[in-house]
Amino acid sequence: MNKPGCRAGRRAREKRRKKHEGVSKVTLSHEAQFVLLRRWLKEKGFTSQSLIPVNFHDTGRGLMATQTIKAKDIVISLPEKCLLTTRTVLKSYMGDYIRRWHPPVSPLLALCCFLIAERHRGDPSEWSPYINILPKTYTCPVYFSDDVTDLLPKSLQKKATEQKEQFQELCCSSLMFSRSLQPLFTQPTEELFTQDALRWAWCSVNTRTVYMEHDQSDYLSREKDVYALAPYLDLLNHCPNVQVEAGFNKETRCYEVKSVQGYKKFQQAFINYGPHDNHRLLLEYGFVAPGNPQSVVYVDLGTLKLCLDEKDKQLTQKLLYLRDNDFLKNLTFGMDGPSWRLMTALRLLSLKPEQYSSWKSVLLGAAVSQDREEWCIHSALKLCNNLNDDNVKALERLSQLKQGANLSCFEQLCVVESLRQEEQRILEHTRVVLQNLWGQ
Repeated sequence: MNKPGCRAGRRAREKRRKKHEGVSKVTLSHEAQFVLLRRWLKEKGFTSQSLIPVNFHDTGRGLMATQTIKAKDIVISLPEKCLLTTRTVLKSYMGDYIRRWHPPVSPLLALCCFLIAERHRGDPSEWSPYINILPKTYTCPVYFSDDVTDLLPKSLQKKATEQKEQFQELCCSSLMFSRSLQPLFTQPTEELFTQDALRWAWCSVNTRTVYMEHDQSDYLSREKDVYALAPYLDLLNHCPNVQVEAGFNKETRCYEVKSVQGYKKFQQAFINYGPHDNHRLLLEYGFVAPGNPQSVVYVDLGTLKLCLDEKDKQLTQKLLYLRDNDFLKNLTFGMDGPSWRLMTALRLLSLKPEQYSSWKSVLLGAAVSQDREEWCIHSALKLCNNLNDDNVKALERLSQLKQGANLSCFEQLCVVESLRQEEQRILEHTRVVLQNLWGQ
């Protein structure tokens, strides 16, 4: 028997829930740019109504299921005509310029130049309904100022710097080719194919393409051509816990995504980019996945050296031995504590001079004495505390910088802050695991 007021309470809770859901997601279907996109896609053969664009409070723009999608059902099927690939570019007005150019341009550069040209053409461009919904800027490290880059974890700072260098190489290699396109434009190509424009196009390709192998073209460089920009499909957000099957179906001539688990009606539909940790997600896609089971905290060599005994006369030799055996990379802390690789490296570093003959067996997994194992746990705890201190300082600095930042910089700082918060969560778990081991 229900207590008095129970049904009224339930109605109130239901009302609050619906109100909250209304705030947590806003349908974008009726916005002009998405109406034009759907109309344009329909002309190219895409007719699915099972997913609609929605702005979610936690993930931003995404796609919501308008009906139940069962396990193994196709989530989305995008006809080949809708895909923007190097084949599209070679068939376009830019094709003759690419075919005449030597040495051949890369598939990546061909796509980037086409995106820049089409964005410049505006509404007359065949691809304008798609280009108009692309982000105007990105939160990948290639966009970061040095101040923001310096707030990344040390191991990611190095990769971010490498990404910027890689982009600069693309800029240099694109200069002469972009100038050769001058007959296509009334405006000087130097004003169109700027570094900012190329950065936008490069990130659009890197963050939004699906993997699709293409036959090697005689008119493009030997680099693998595996890019396909997939309008509408690329609104699907990544979730590390979701399983999908994705690929180009040669029989239907469509790029298809199948859900392994299925989706409930009004639930956000996700895709999985692969088993990526948050460092890779931030580097390649410009976002961080909260609670990512793949995520770890990396221990770089500089941090590792902080817990080592400088009086150890074999230290340099040990570090060389670890490097030669590929044991100075991917040393990590996870939610369940230090990784096997990290503890193995520490065990070798813990050995005394007279234990030189044990180096190889320790790397193969041999145990060390009780006092050496305690040294390893203590060192791992020291590493964990050093990384946590660095995290706390970075979070304080991020909070300060956010206060006076413009919108673009603010978004970058928020992404870095999310990464640091996720790492702090992992380090707190690690500390508990190590303290328990230390107390045994």
